[in-house]
Amino acid sequence: MAQAISPPPEVVREDGPARGDSTDAAGLGRVRAAVFVAPALLLIAVFLVFPALWVLYLGLTNYRLTGVAAAEPQFVGLDNFIAAVTTPAFWNSTWLTVEFVLGSAVIGQAVLGFTIAWLMRDRRGTLKRAVEGLVILAWILPSAIVAFLWVALLDRDSGTLNAMLGIPGFAWLLDHPMLSIIIFNVWRGTAFSMMLYGAALGNVPPSHLESARLAGASSWQQLRDVVFPHIRGHILTNLLLISLWTFNDFGPFLLTAGGPDGRSEVLAVHVYKVALQAGELGHGAAVSTVILLINLVVAVFYLRLLRSKK
Repeated sequence: MAQAISPPPEVVREDGPARGDSTDAAGLGRVRAAVFVAPALLLIAVFLVFPALWVLYLGLTNYRLTGVAAAEPQFVGLDNFIAAVTTPAFWNSTWLTVEFVLGSAVIGQAVLGFTIAWLMRDRRGTLKRAVEGLVILAWILPSAIVAFLWVALLDRDSGTLNAMLGIPGFAWLLDHPMLSIIIFNVWRGTAFSMMLYGAALGNVPPSHLESARLAGASSWQQLRDVVFPHIRGHILTNLLLISLWTFNDFGPFLLTAGGPDGRSEVLAVHVYKVALQAGELGHGAAVSTVILLINLVVAVFYLRLLRSKK
């Protein structure tokens, strides 16, 4: 009597759905996954992609804020871009922006933020909460309010700083405009670096620091050989973010309006004066596009450092 032969068991694939299956790893399906992603893509297109393309288009025209060119702009090709990079005011603003970024972001915020985070890493209680609260308060206040406070502090006739130092009539914003906006931006933006470094230092194994201390390493050697290698990625990420934020910061206009005589006219203020005060929207758009390219170069530089193995 012949035995019934059962069919061979099906082979269950463990490497995901078969080729051509429209179901993704989360089981949503391509259509439903696209529906979930569509709102985010729409927002990116409306608020990032379209404005960037529109600014690029304006840079290729003689579009103005008023007049005939506002109603009927003409295509001028690369004339605005050539004018932007050959104008002495542009290179003056570029150099001032580099000085502003190096002084207030790379040196000021990064160093001061790390110093506060390092000194407060083992602190507990009221002192730590008070220091962190004051630093964060300067960061969360609106820029207009912060600028008003600093104008009141640095005013030549009735400024608080002159009264404290006993030097009435000293014009800080006129005699030292770049130094004033650098210190202003350091005071205003240090909180982000402090919080990022504080979180990074919490990931450094205490046993490594203790071993270095028992081996006779000085405080600087502990920082150089133990702490910095552990938080290298956080340092570069912080430098990338604060450099880009500072490069595009319009805050100095609230303090000095780019003066006196353009001595504090960083690129963000330069674009405002060209595009809105002078009404040359095409020229201002070309300068904005050049600024965007500079930001991309800076971002690529930092990302290459971040991804390097050394």
